[in-house]
Amino acid sequence: METYIKTNETHLMSDPCLGTVVTDKNVEDVNEKNNKYFTCNVCSQKFYDKRLLGKHYHTHTKEKPYSCDVSHKEFSCTNSLDVHFRIHTNEKPFSCDVCGKGFSQRGSLAKHYRIHTNEKPFSCDVCHTDFSQKTHLNVHLRTHTNEKPFSC
Repeated sequence: METYIKTNETHLMSDPCLGTVVTDKNVEDVNEKNNKYFTCNVCSQKFYDKRLLGKHYHTHTKEKPYSCDVSHKEFSCTNSLDVHFRIHTNEKPFSCDVCGKGFSQRGSLAKHYRIHTNEKPFSCDVCHTDFSQKTHLNVHLRTHTNEKPFSC
């Protein structure tokens, strides 16, 4: 899954499968040096390496050529498979510098860290209650809509 961010008129594309960030500036730099880059024919995203374009293309085709030997779950890129495999090995390479708790994913550590900072970046538009995680906000929003997605 890709994440797009816009900062100071620079467009960033971060793709965990590629393990890289491509910016408009990166593409311009490559163009100036060798006047060559590769463009995705589906979304027009630009890549300076043909292999990166190939890996990116799996996001459009939904092709999942990599599978876990233990659970047989399939993935579109090796990085996602590596992160998933930590479930089976109980590897937790990311640890909180405040309390020492370990996490298998960097994003999980970032969410956890909000406990220590009391950061609550997600706010309810109805009652203005703040939450540390988007999932907590989504559950809370049901109190305003009376939505009950689960039945007994």
